[in-house]
Amino acid sequence: MAGADYLIKRTFFAIATIFVAVTLNFVLFRAVPGNAVTSLRCQFCTKQFKAELSAELGLDKSKWQQYVIYLDDLAHGNLGTSYTDHNPVLQDLVTPLKNTALMVTLGTVFSVVFGILAGVFASWRRGTLIDKANLFVSLGFYSMPTQWLGMLMVFYVAGTFGLPVAGIQTPDLGVLAPVSFVTLWSDRLTHMILPALTLGLVLYGQYALIVRSSMLETLGEDYVLTARAKGLKNWAIVWKHALRNAMLPIVTLIALSFGSIVGGAILVEDVFSYPGIGFAVIQAIDRRDYPVLEGAFLLLTVSVIVTNFIADLLYFKLDPRVTT
Repeated sequence: MAGADYLIKRTFFAIATIFVAVTLNFVLFRAVPGNAVTSLRCQFCTKQFKAELSAELGLDKSKWQQYVIYLDDLAHGNLGTSYTDHNPVLQDLVTPLKNTALMVTLGTVFSVVFGILAGVFASWRRGTLIDKANLFVSLGFYSMPTQWLGMLMVFYVAGTFGLPVAGIQTPDLGVLAPVSFVTLWSDRLTHMILPALTLGLVLYGQYALIVRSSMLETLGEDYVLTARAKGLKNWAIVWKHALRNAMLPIVTLIALSFGSIVGGAILVEDVFSYPGIGFAVIQAIDRRDYPVLEGAFLLLTVSVIVTNFIADLLYFKLDPRVTT
């Protein structure tokens, strides 16, 4: 029963958070001065034309009416219509969302794998030169602003290794002759390396530091000392006993850092002109395209809430005592 109550509470909390996010998503963008009509850079746009365009886009209605329409559209799975190209917002965001998901996944896997390995190894070799070097490197990457690290990648890494610094695909690829699936995705992977590495290195520092701290705390527990007294090998103690019990704060960190991953992805995509959802957001801001902005931020916000909801379920799986 405790498990069922925990699941119901977390599910209700996630749904309530999504509703609050939807409301804030609507209010915040309309609190910004100007709209899609006032931001038009058109020398011959008359007042009558702007009035008709405002009526067509529904901007002449009260904020409450716009909010009701917005909720009704969301209930029917409609994120609205772009003010710029008049396409459904979801249609405009599907491709950028896929591009961002691939890049973020690549960076996250890199940071989680190498961050956990570095943290575990540093805690195992506490006080040694390896541990001190890991602390120095981890703190360095953790303290770097994402966009600044991205620019360093452009200036010093791209030229050295011959990696592309913009876009998601070589412009002339497949123009003169068809290319294979492997060639296409190899080219796309090459374009994803720098933005994914930029995200991954910042998160690597965070994961390495937290994993080291959590492992040091766990390695001092009585059951670890008992395992040592039984004669178990060091790596068996580290991986089978200590790491498993240190996973709860690690799962917490991964879930909570998803929001920073999303925020960092927007900045990274701007630096590398990567056609993901962050780049689409920046373009929509310039055009005051509210539906695209609302749709993008809603998708990103819901993804963060869902990730944290999954983390809550993992808490209960890792430690059944977590029921509140």
